[in-house]
Formats: sequence, C-alpha cells, structure tokens
Amino acid sequence: MPSLPRVSREVQLAAVPDGLPGPEHFVLAEVPLPTPDDGQVLVRNRFFHVFAALRTLIGGGVKDAPVPPLRPGDTLVGPAIGQVVSAPGESGLRAGDLVSHWLGWREYALVPVGQVAPLGDALPDPVAHLSQGGFAYAALTRDAEVRPGDTVFVSGAAGGVGSLAGQIARLLGAGRVIGSTGSPQKADRLVRELGYDATVIRGAAPIEEQLAKAAPDGIDVYVDNVGGDQLRAAVTAARPGARFVLIGALSGQMSPHGTGGAAPVELDTYQLILKRISIRAFQGFDEQARSQWLERFGGWSRTGDITFPYVRVSGIDHAPRALREMIEGRHFGTVIVEP
Repeated sequence: MPSLPRVSREVQLAAVPDGLPGPEHFVLAEVPLPTPDDGQVLVRNRFFHVFAALRTLIGGGVKDAPVPPLRPGDTLVGPAIGQVVSAPGESGLRAGDLVSHWLGWREYALVPVGQVAPLGDALPDPVAHLSQGGFAYAALTRDAEVRPGDTVFVSGAAGGVGSLAGQIARLLGAGRVIGSTGSPQKADRLVRELGYDATVIRGAAPIEEQLAKAAPDGIDVYVDNVGGDQLRAAVTAARPGARFVLIGALSGQMSPHGTGGAAPVELDTYQLILKRISIRAFQGFDEQARSQWLERFGGWSRTGDITFPYVRVSGIDHAPRALREMIEGRHFGTVIVEP
C-alpha cells in the first residue's frame, strides 16, 4: 500500500450566504489525516456527488429534515464512492474495496462501519452508483405507478433525477414522455440523446401554453422535481385520475431569494377535485427499492437501453465552483467531482 499523506483536504463552509452560495462562501481546508478507531473505516474518496439540496443545508436547512443544516466550519456532505484504506477485521471489508457512503467533499473520510456499503458488481461503472435514477425508478413504479401508454411529464428533466426519469418511464412502457428544462441546447439533448418526445423550456413562453402543445391530450403522470409554476401547469394539463409524485423543489432551492428552504405555490384545489388528481410525496428509497433498482439499472446499462449522463469535475478545489454552476443550471445530468 502506498504511504498515506499526513493531511487530507476538505471543503468547509466559511460563511452562510445571503442568497445563492458561491465559491467565496467556502474554504479548502487541510486537516490531519483521520485515524480510525474500532468500528470505523478509513476511505479514500474517488468521487462525490454535487446535489441541489446542499443549497438548503447551507441556507439553514428545513425543520424535521433528515440531514441537519451546515454551520460555518462544517465540512460539506454528500454521496461518495471511495476505496477502503483500512477497516476492522470483523467488518468483512478489505483494503481496496469500493464502497459508498455519505461523507463526500473530502479526500479521506472516516466512516462508521454501518454507514458504508460495498458496491458489488451490479453496475458496470462504479460512478453510476452516484446516480439519482433510483429515486426516479421508485417514484415511477411505486408512487405514481406508471402504466403502459401513459403520458409522463418530468420537470427538471436535464438534472440528476430527470435525466434518468424520462428513460425509465419509456422503459416502463410510457407512450409519450415530456420534459422541462432551461435552455434550447438542453432541450435538444433531451430529445436527441435521452428519448424525450417533446420539451418545454422555462422562459420561452408560458409553461401552460407549451405543455398544452406538447401534450394536447393531457398528462397521466407528473414527476415533479421543481414545483412552482411547473406544478401549477401540470394541474392544468392533467387528465382525469392523473398521478403526481413530488421529489424535489428546485423552484425554491435554486431561487436567489430566501434560504432555499421553502417552495410555495398556489394551486387550484377545485381542479384537483374535479380531475381526481392524486398528489403524493416521494416515499423514500429503502433497501428493497435500492436492490430492485440496481438489478434493473445494471441490466439496462449492459444492454445499452439506458445511459447515465453526468459531468465529471476534476479536483476538489473546483468543487465549490461546480456547486455554483449546478445551481445556475450550466450542467447536464449529474455533477460529480473527482477529488
């Protein structure tokens, strides 16, 4: 085993921003290489995921959220893939094993044994374990119960969840898949690369008008990553008995105003009742759902039926800039840093 460094670099929050976070709100700190105790695994991180909810954690979090808010001096967190450096003998882990865990944004992580998961060989590319496609799969199969022939609308279709959701909906038998995004360039890629039938572009025209043209017969399923005016437009376009599943709230998280912890929207309750629209919050991603997703994702990946769009950013020192660019919508798919 190569000799280990004496220090590890990690990205810490330097100040709580007034608005959207930028590189100036973070510091790249050098800390002593952590020494594991009994029950801890030392991991050399190889990749970590830059995800939208960080904006909310940085801004002060949301009451009752499963992850506490970040305070100045805290190291950022997020899904990561790394190699085991050392582990307790009874853990079953060996040096060099690839594992997933939650302590990204640092070169070396000290993780409790119970919070690391061996990757196994379910997926041909280890980086694909950082995909958020499992959320889309669970939302479509369990929460919205997509059916053959359904017209599915996905908001935030060029993001980490949406870039997989459209492909999954198609593989599950959807008859027409529509996605929303923020630019003509991304809209073109959604159709050309990911199999979307049509798109709506924020700011090009009222969302309701664009969605009416893209889905003249209405929508049966709505996978909501955004909220706001897109959720309102989906209610207008809904067919009787439509099923909505709420996964994210990017309209609030990416707003330059506030802390990213609220995404208010006004809906016409009368339309919800008349159309018998069911709106369900995403019910989580448990071990059963994860196991099923990995099996299907691996199979679809090996046959070329699905792709995992992602942007790889090299260098932990570029991670704060990658976060700001993700918030600004500059990237397509999942944003991953290779420290």
